[in-house]
Amino acid sequence: MSKLKVTLVKSGIGYSQDQKRTLRALGFRRLNQSVVHEDSGPVRGMIIKVRHLLKVEEVE
Repeated sequence: MSKLKVTLVKSGIGYSQDQKRTLRALGFRRLNQSVVHEDSGPVRGMIIKVRHLLKVEEVE
């Protein structure tokens, strides 16, 4: 399975509580932080929900 490197490039301030909780569930605590997740359906769904705040790259 491939992995996704996800980086928070924009703050969640000013967005709905639901989107802030999604960022927290993805493991973000601060701006410009990167996390690596397995490429799966639930993770893709969370990324799509807050895609305007993230940068996503595939890693091997």
